[in-house]
Amino acid sequence: MTLEFKDVSKTIDGKVHIHPTDLTLERGTMNVLLGPTLSGKTSLMRLMAGLDAPTAGRVFWEGKDVTGQRVQDRKVAMVYQQFINYPSMTVYENIASPLRLMRKSKAEIDTAVRQAADLMQLSPMLDRKPLELSGGQQQRCALARALVKNAGLVLLDEPLANLDYKLREELRVEIPKIFAESGAVFVYATTEPEEALLLGGNTAALWEGRVTQFDLTPTVYRRPVDATTARVFSDPPMNFLKVEKTGQTLTFGTGQRAEARGALATLADGRYLAGFRPNHVEIAGRGEHDLTFDTRLTVTELTGSETFVHLDHDGDRWVGLIHGVHTLDIGAALSVHVDPAHIYIFRETGELVAPAAYAVAV
Repeated sequence: MTLEFKDVSKTIDGKVHIHPTDLTLERGTMNVLLGPTLSGKTSLMRLMAGLDAPTAGRVFWEGKDVTGQRVQDRKVAMVYQQFINYPSMTVYENIASPLRLMRKSKAEIDTAVRQAADLMQLSPMLDRKPLELSGGQQQRCALARALVKNAGLVLLDEPLANLDYKLREELRVEIPKIFAESGAVFVYATTEPEEALLLGGNTAALWEGRVTQFDLTPTVYRRPVDATTARVFSDPPMNFLKVEKTGQTLTFGTGQRAEARGALATLADGRYLAGFRPNHVEIAGRGEHDLTFDTRLTVTELTGSETFVHLDHDGDRWVGLIHGVHTLDIGAALSVHVDPAHIYIFRETGELVAPAAYAVAV
């Protein structure tokens, strides 16, 4: 099974929702759509399902042109963040409903429903109605119904957002295994880079209706093709500042200098954009080659085990993710440090020139 987009785009009332897109999703693969709200994830999924027709381009399923085919005529299972269940039916009947439409035998239905309910931890609740369940339990009911459908294309639009942390982590591990065994094309939309990394497979980074990069998830994370993709695949977004190379010297921002080492030594002289992720910001230097930047602390956020520090560096807004709990004075000067091995170099126009040394070494 293969789902293929050929130059597919979508325009509504003169506004481009999806720019021309070429994309091929293979059977048995996990494909993550990663991007912020309004980046085009749901619009892309609706085109995949046949809920919307593209303004231009063609959609192919197993080599057959299905561009004008209705969603009812496609073997598609969909689960949204805003889950949908039939309120008048029990959990058992909700899960069984697609199987009854497929005219499965009573024994086949019962086996499939109970297996799915057990996996989704719903077995004690099969006789309840959806409105008698918690929000997380209702979402699991919708997931179980998608599971038993045995669809060739499974579309999950931020399906775990309403679940508690423990169950969300369990299902992040289990869901890819479940659907991969069926040989389905699996598409999962999320705003969270961490979730994309946990799910693995392939990732399509989206920004304002464009697929900026599609590749194996670790590749997109370690070698983003441009600054936009790097920003999308970092939470909080990657920090940036201007850098100029002259000879074997890199000059960052207003004057911080470092020797151009490794791949950066062969970089042509000129102006570039340097980028580094928040988790690579330190408030205590670790190495003799660390770069030190003088910033002003604007906001701190404590997560319990880590501290987010929001920084102003000559007008550039940065965020650092610091291990541990730190009591810092808002508005005070704060020196932060970055290992040059964690710095990406982009052209001023955004294209990647040199990935960070640590990403190449992995």
